[in-house]
Amino acid sequence: MSSSLFDVALIRKDFPILHQEVNGSPLVYFDNGATSQKPQQVIDAMVKYYSTYNANIHRGVHHLSQVATSAYEQAREEVRAFLNARKTEEIIFTRGTTEGINLVAQSWGRNYLKPGDEIVVTAMEHHANIVPWQLVCEQTGAILKVIPMDQNGELILEEAEKLIGLRTRMVSIIHVSNALGTINPVRQILEMARKSGAMTLIDGAQAVPHFSVDVQELDCDFYVFSAHKILGPTGVGILYGKQQLLDQLPPWQGGGDMIRTVTFEKTTYNDSPLKFEAGTPNISGVIVMAEGIRYWNALDHAAVQEHEQHLLTYATGRLKEINGLKIIGEAREKVAVISFIIEGLHPYDIGFILDKKGIALRTGHHCAQPVMEFFGIPGTLRASFSFYNTTTEIDHMVDALLVAQRMLQ
Repeated sequence: MSSSLFDVALIRKDFPILHQEVNGSPLVYFDNGATSQKPQQVIDAMVKYYSTYNANIHRGVHHLSQVATSAYEQAREEVRAFLNARKTEEIIFTRGTTEGINLVAQSWGRNYLKPGDEIVVTAMEHHANIVPWQLVCEQTGAILKVIPMDQNGELILEEAEKLIGLRTRMVSIIHVSNALGTINPVRQILEMARKSGAMTLIDGAQAVPHFSVDVQELDCDFYVFSAHKILGPTGVGILYGKQQLLDQLPPWQGGGDMIRTVTFEKTTYNDSPLKFEAGTPNISGVIVMAEGIRYWNALDHAAVQEHEQHLLTYATGRLKEINGLKIIGEAREKVAVISFIIEGLHPYDIGFILDKKGIALRTGHHCAQPVMEFFGIPGTLRASFSFYNTTTEIDHMVDALLVAQRMLQ
C-alpha cells in the first residue's frame, strides 16, 4: 500500500537490493537513518565511471582526466543547486558529515576561539557534533554549552535563549535528530545566534533525505551532510560555507591540490574550495553522489513527504498496539523515524530476532549516548523509513515484534 499521490511500487523497481530474501523472508529495510539504499541509476553511474573515464582530476591534460574533472566539477554545481548556495566555491567535498564538522572545528575553532568563549550544541546531537567541539574546547579553553530538551524530544527554546549570549561564538545544531526523528526549530535558534553575533553550523545529515534545504533562506554559516544518506555512496560528504568565511579560514590539511605554490621556505594556498580538499579525493563517489541528487530532484517532493508522513502515522499507530511498547521521542514535528523500546526486553535481543525474519532495524544508542542517558535507557530500536518503504512492510515488522515479544518474555 502507498499514499494516494505516490506510486511506491514503481519506485521500488529502481532499487535492486530491495528485491531479495534475508533468512528466507523478504527483506524489509528500515535502517535508512544509517544509510539509504541506492537506485540502479546510481549503481550504473559507478560502473560507468570505472568502465569509461577513471582518471585523476585537476592535474592531467589527457582526455580521461579532462572528462573526470568535468564530471567532478559538475557534481559541485549539482550540490550548489541542491542547497541553493550562491556559488560553487561555497561547496567543499569531504568524506562525510563528520569530517565537515571536524574541518570547521579545527580550521575555524582552533584559530578563533579563546579561553572562556562558548560553543552551544543541543542535547540531541550525534556524537559527530559533540566530540569535535570537545576536542577544540580542550585545545583552546572554550566551553561547551548544551540546549536541553523535554520528554517529548523537543528542544526547550526558552533555555536556548538563556544560553546563547555575548560569549557564544558558535551555535552548532542538528537539523533532524537521528535518534528521535525530531525536526528542530533551526530558524528560531539561528536567529538567536545572529543576535549574539555567533557563527552557526547545521548538521543536516538526517534532514536532506526528507525535505528540501535552502542555505540562503536559512542564512546559516555552515551546513553539512553525507551523500550516503540520500541515495549516494559512502565516503562522500558536503560542507557548505559562506564564501567570505571560507576565504578567511586557514586550510585544515596539507597536500596536493590545496596549494598554489610550494617551496621549502613557504607555501601559498589555493582558493576555496580547493584550499580544503587536500589530496586525491573520492572522485567516483562525488560523481556518483551527483547521480543520486539527480534522482532525488526528479521525485515529486510533496508526494514524497506525504508518503513518508503516512508511513510515520501508520507505524506509530501499529506500534502502539503492542503492549509494553514505548516510543521514545514524540515531538510534534518529526521525520519518518521511530525509536522505541519494549518493556523488559533488550533492543539487541529484539533486533536479532527481527533479523531472522528479514527485517533490518538499527539497535543501540545510535551514536547519541547523551540522548539515551536523558531517557534513562541503554538504547532503542529505531525504524527509519524512506520513500521506497510501504505500510505492508510495517505490518511485517509489527508481526515480527509480537513474535519476538512472545519468545523473549
